[in-house]
Amino acid sequence: MRDEPQVRAGRIDRSTPHSARVWNYWLGGRDNYEVDRRLGATMAELYPQIIDIARASRRFQARAVRHLTREAGIRQFLDLGTGLPTADATHEIAQALAPDARVVYVDHDPIVLAHARALLTSTPEGATAYVHGDLRDAGAVLREAARTLDLQRPVALMLLSTLGHVADSAQAASLLRTYLDAVPGGSYLMLCDTIETDETKAASDEYADGGAMPYISRPREIVRSFADGLDLVEPGFGSISLWRPEEAATGAPVDQWGFVGVKR
Repeated sequence: MRDEPQVRAGRIDRSTPHSARVWNYWLGGRDNYEVDRRLGATMAELYPQIIDIARASRRFQARAVRHLTREAGIRQFLDLGTGLPTADATHEIAQALAPDARVVYVDHDPIVLAHARALLTSTPEGATAYVHGDLRDAGAVLREAARTLDLQRPVALMLLSTLGHVADSAQAASLLRTYLDAVPGGSYLMLCDTIETDETKAASDEYADGGAMPYISRPREIVRSFADGLDLVEPGFGSISLWRPEEAATGAPVDQWGFVGVKR
């Protein structure tokens, strides 16, 4: 993924909307500027579900991490495309259940790097690390991740609202395969992205026109194909708001679909 024009002469660029900060705005965070809020508000007016999608993605992440930690016994997580730190980060959820859990966060964004210290807290028994790198450079990312994770033991790979930034679907699928090939059987892939509808396609076009890093929606069958070769955890592939909800779902299922699958 290309770098966005955020650091000029050692300063943060507040004149251009930034993907991570716009997402932070939709989540109700404070790590954003007026230019991000303007684009975020425009998007929410054009496509009101975008706020529900952002928040549903965080809740899906929390439920999936809890399931993998508590039910599947996973103790290692590789969070690819981390974004700005928020409450209930992966390491906080996993280590609350398993203090020895180890988490590596990956992002290429200098804005995320500036906030990375918030991701580096850990229990004494476990570990957290931050890799400043482009997830498309899988070899380099995996080499750095191996400083913290044992890649001979099962790992949960996490790609949440991330692959939409990789415009070519064949490249996205090849990238996933590279990561999956690097981890053993018993590892998991946790993935979600926005499926293509008339509304989400129009929103993607408007978002790119607004100056932030483009994010594409894909037909649901393409998103589903990213699970090829995996055994899906029930309830399988579908709207993330319907994936093992911890309370009764309200409103229409969101247009962000995903799955949790295990490598055989």
